[in-house]
Amino acid sequence: MMGFSRGIVFLLLLYLLQGSDTSLVKLNENGYEDIIIAIDPAVSEDVTIIDQIKDMVTKASAYLFEATEKRFFFKNVSILIPENWTNSDQYRRPKQESYKHADIKVAPPALQGRDEPYTRQFTKCGKKAEYIHFTPDFVLGRKQKEYGDSGRLLVHEWAHLRWGVFDEYNEDQPFYSASSKKIEATRCSTGIKGMNKAQVCQGGSCITRNCRRNSTTQLYEKDCQFFPDKVQTEKSSIMFMQSIDSVTEFCKKENHNREAPTLHNQKCDYRSTWEVISNSEDFKNSTPMEMPPSPPFFSLLRISERIVCLVLDVSGSMGSYDRLNRMNQAAKFFLQQILESRSWAGMVHFHSSATVKSELIQINSDVERNQLLETLPTSASGGTSICSGIRTAFQVFKNKGYQTGGNDILLLSDGEDSTAKDCLDEVKDSGAVVHFIALGKAFDQSISNMANVTGGKQLFATDEAQNNGLIDAFGALASENADVTEKSLQLESKGAVLTNSRWLNDTVVIDSTVGKDTYFLVTWSQQAPAIHLRDPKGTQITNFTIDTASKMAYLTIPGIAEVGVWTYNLEAKVDSEILTITVTSRASRPSVPPIIVNAKVNTDTNSFPSPMIVYAEVLQGYTPIIGARVTATIESNSGKTEELVLLDNGAGADAFKDDGVYSRYFTAYSDNGRYSVKVRADGGTNSARRSSRHPSSRAAYIPGWVVDGEIQGNPPRPETTEDTQPVLENFSRTASGGAFVMSKVPALPLPDQYPPNQITDLQATLDGEKISLTWTAPGDDFDVGRVQQYIIRTSENIIDLRDNFNKSLQVNTTHLIPKEANSKETFAFKPETISGENATYIFIAIESVDKSNLHSGLSNIAQVALFTPQADPVPEESPQSGVSITTIVLSVVGAVVLVCIIVSTTVCILKRKRSSSGPATTF
Repeated sequence: MMGFSRGIVFLLLLYLLQGSDTSLVKLNENGYEDIIIAIDPAVSEDVTIIDQIKDMVTKASAYLFEATEKRFFFKNVSILIPENWTNSDQYRRPKQESYKHADIKVAPPALQGRDEPYTRQFTKCGKKAEYIHFTPDFVLGRKQKEYGDSGRLLVHEWAHLRWGVFDEYNEDQPFYSASSKKIEATRCSTGIKGMNKAQVCQGGSCITRNCRRNSTTQLYEKDCQFFPDKVQTEKSSIMFMQSIDSVTEFCKKENHNREAPTLHNQKCDYRSTWEVISNSEDFKNSTPMEMPPSPPFFSLLRISERIVCLVLDVSGSMGSYDRLNRMNQAAKFFLQQILESRSWAGMVHFHSSATVKSELIQINSDVERNQLLETLPTSASGGTSICSGIRTAFQVFKNKGYQTGGNDILLLSDGEDSTAKDCLDEVKDSGAVVHFIALGKAFDQSISNMANVTGGKQLFATDEAQNNGLIDAFGALASENADVTEKSLQLESKGAVLTNSRWLNDTVVIDSTVGKDTYFLVTWSQQAPAIHLRDPKGTQITNFTIDTASKMAYLTIPGIAEVGVWTYNLEAKVDSEILTITVTSRASRPSVPPIIVNAKVNTDTNSFPSPMIVYAEVLQGYTPIIGARVTATIESNSGKTEELVLLDNGAGADAFKDDGVYSRYFTAYSDNGRYSVKVRADGGTNSARRSSRHPSSRAAYIPGWVVDGEIQGNPPRPETTEDTQPVLENFSRTASGGAFVMSKVPALPLPDQYPPNQITDLQATLDGEKISLTWTAPGDDFDVGRVQQYIIRTSENIIDLRDNFNKSLQVNTTHLIPKEANSKETFAFKPETISGENATYIFIAIESVDKSNLHSGLSNIAQVALFTPQADPVPEESPQSGVSITTIVLSVVGAVVLVCIIVSTTVCILKRKRSSSGPATTF
């Protein structure tokens, strides 16, 4: 059973995170094509940035080719240029390229003065990351002294982005006790030479001195750093410090440092970087080249005004379930509030044929918006021909003199259409971006493929109006290339079937980062409700526009809405009424980025028993917001909803603690078909804080170099006085997380095929004679429920513990009662035997077992030093007087001889005398 359950875990991990990838990059004959580098609209115009990007990528391509043993290079790259930059004859209009699909973003730093390049990476080892973030100063070469050559650094970040490897250093654990009984700098490989020195700066001047010990950890103090030799011969590793001139390779199995507590070791099961890369689909689908590649080809694409055509289904089935009216409500919401000013918009209706209802008109005021609203459909009849609707939209573009490439088609349909596949190739070749909204249960896969092949969004809404899915879907269709300060953000989305009460009451928070164009939308199914809305001062707001025909009421707050808590009370006039409320707003001022929430799932298609993962990141600009309460509502095809609290605790599905990414496994499937995801984030004083720590997955800051035995130091990297800065107000946001399709879900109740999640935050400390452990509790099913038991084992060899866990010494956990998932677990035990004569430290790992005897994956491996490791010689410091000896008292079957050799640092060696009764028993 144990082997079987571990096999399940392996298969599940293989399946995770497949298919939910916004990047358009593809590998073609060893070359990466369709790479997108986007310059953020907040970056001041400087065409030198474009030249420097070209130079950086060209150098990176050659370095990547050699680093991957002549396998990979960069073939073609598109550079997205903001609309607010001056136009040029060199610039073309983008097609499918957008900020959403950007692989590299050139944008202001997350915090002023902090220009560290990094990769937004929050998935598992071996899985693609989100994007690379470079600042303008870095791209312009102003940070080369601190981070090294930009081309080499791009390859370091590309490895994060494309292959899901991690850094081979660890700023939280920069030193460790090696099996050599020495303190070593955390690095890979150990062939990298250098000095361990402390750099202390004050008043603009810095001095270096020998490192001192930390009295608690017995390792070096926090000011101690590893300064590499400027001249080296070691070739690896790029994921440690690619800025070393001799480094041209990734660590391979034969030179990989498995002892070091690097992030890569912790996340990738102690495999070398090259082993992870070699297991990638890129590697499997390529062979080394004989000739070096040509330099990359660059396309310069400048963002321009949005061109969109609504293609709306008016077939007979749209007359059922109040679909036509609901579509009109959502389309009005889109045209009034979501569609950006200066955009061009047209409209097509289709059933068995299609009709142009509005040619393209530019949105400059409410006049044009109202003109489009008047063309919404009033009746439904006939069959369904999606291709006729798409082709007619193409004609709308051409009638205004526009090519189809780069234009948006918003397609809504509720029915199956077996002929939709007939125009799939035509749609793909057009260059248009098709966003597909499926209403109801029936739809043709060919329509979904249109969204997939064009880089568009797939959004789904059931006939359960109270879940507000259709309005949420249209709300998610803001332009991908609009500046975030111009986008409409959703603050509230809520609905209910009012049976036991006629009231829908709640509050919505408007924080200082939003407030412009604040819009309240109320819908009903039978009769207009009484609407009571009060601002933060308690003033009643009454001037809603009532649209009886469309069963909706709306209101736009003039100017900037007042910051604070707004209260709404909706009173239904009839029984079993369905009421919904949606609130949106834009950034209050262009100089301050608003707080946003982005949501996604790990894969678009899945089959039982593979789990889903729901992700939501909460940001202000590029700065993560931590400490928020984030919940996901998952709605099945039949309208059943499940609520999931997402966590940022670094356990379970969450890769890094406090990085502003909240995640959770989802396994509560109710049926086959589509599931849609909506996320809500709420924060406030002392509960949501803005992280100012250095991001993970980045190239190492160069502290300085050792040249001819002397340290030539760089200025210390800018640090903040606190790890976090408070967000001094409440906020709320909602966002669509897209959808996924499940298959092979058996009849309820579901069989238990989900093991506990892997423990990833196990920590161990020596506390007197005992070893104290802490970790986050896993659940019966991944991170939900409670496990049955923990199996804790120890070894004196990290590799042996990992590879032969079941044969390692087991700790007695009889009195360890597991807690609920995501609780903090603590456990202390007293070691009773050491088998080796010169054991330096003990390694500890945990497996969890659920009630069905399914085992988790092996936890990260924690370690405890049994003896003080040897430090570097300190010739100029006199030995400390007196003797301070700290030992662990160990009880062994037989006898223990404790030999203490007292020098400037006490070294204790344990020797065990064999018992006549045989070897020692397990813990």
